[in-house]
Amino acid sequence: MWDYDRLFEIIEELVMHHSPSGAEAEINKLLMQRFAALGVEVWCDRADNIIAKIPGKNPDGAMSNDKPLRAYAITAHKDEIGAIVKTLGDGGRVEVRKLGGSFPWVYGEGVVDLIGDNETISGILSFGSRHVSHESPQKVHQEDTTLKWENAWIETKLTSAELEAAGIRPGTKMVIGKHRKRPIRLKDHIAGYTLDNKASVAILLALAENLKQPVVDVYLVASAKEEVGAIGALFFTQNQRLDALIALEICPLSEEYPLKDGESPVLLSQDAYGIYDEGLNGQLRHCAKQLDMPMQLTILSQFGSDASIAMKFGHVGRAACLAFPTQNTHGYEIAHLGAIANCIDLLKAFCETEFEE
Repeated sequence: MWDYDRLFEIIEELVMHHSPSGAEAEINKLLMQRFAALGVEVWCDRADNIIAKIPGKNPDGAMSNDKPLRAYAITAHKDEIGAIVKTLGDGGRVEVRKLGGSFPWVYGEGVVDLIGDNETISGILSFGSRHVSHESPQKVHQEDTTLKWENAWIETKLTSAELEAAGIRPGTKMVIGKHRKRPIRLKDHIAGYTLDNKASVAILLALAENLKQPVVDVYLVASAKEEVGAIGALFFTQNQRLDALIALEICPLSEEYPLKDGESPVLLSQDAYGIYDEGLNGQLRHCAKQLDMPMQLTILSQFGSDASIAMKFGHVGRAACLAFPTQNTHGYEIAHLGAIANCIDLLKAFCETEFEE
């Protein structure tokens, strides 16, 4: 039984380190420190992935049952959704556009952080005043039209020179303000922004601590730029021979999917990029059965993962996606700590099991 308090604290620390897609230095530094402190080999590759390697009993290229065994990879993307600066206007007003699957109405008006080249600047995501008539353009967002990034802006009250000195420019990344990101406990649940996918990165850290001798080499990959096309995972899988790739993800709770909130992890059979490997899914279900762990199965429509994208492009032959049920995905997310803990136990069992080919 995992200590939920400790698991919450690990996720909280990860959440509080910014990592918008393509500007992930803050979380990179933390992960390098945390993996190194656990005594595992760790490095950052040219695509900005943070990779920890757990040596196996039968390393890459060794023989077992007269068949070559290759390595496993388990990915959890470390980047988060947000926005990207398009233009710098007068009076310190900054216009942004979405980065990944973000929506301004999810964040609401309030503090956001602009991660400049030299300094992080806080500003206020703004939608305009409400005490207005139909003569004001924002009136339509009270009654008729969905609010889009084109209708929002960030007030910084800084001069152009001050923004330039901070390194705020077109291409600067924006995320929800750090003081709004700290998660909270709802009994056995954790709630907050960016559980997608910081909670999955916490699973990687737990595996690095508890997975001592897997059957084959295991690469724990905190992948970069997943929210904008699985860029980090594609680079890694193009350069590393793998027998299997398992992506860790959140799984949306919605009436259209036959899923329930709680401790049971979710195994995907299909998403928008294609089907997952039935043989690999069968092995994961076998491990869950050995652990007497209930599993939920589903297909998702508006969804993709490191694993499905890498398999679609032919980088891996076998891929799976293991997830934990999550409310309010890409928003203020809520997930059961037990489901996250069960993903740790299931993956540990999988990596330590010798399967017949």
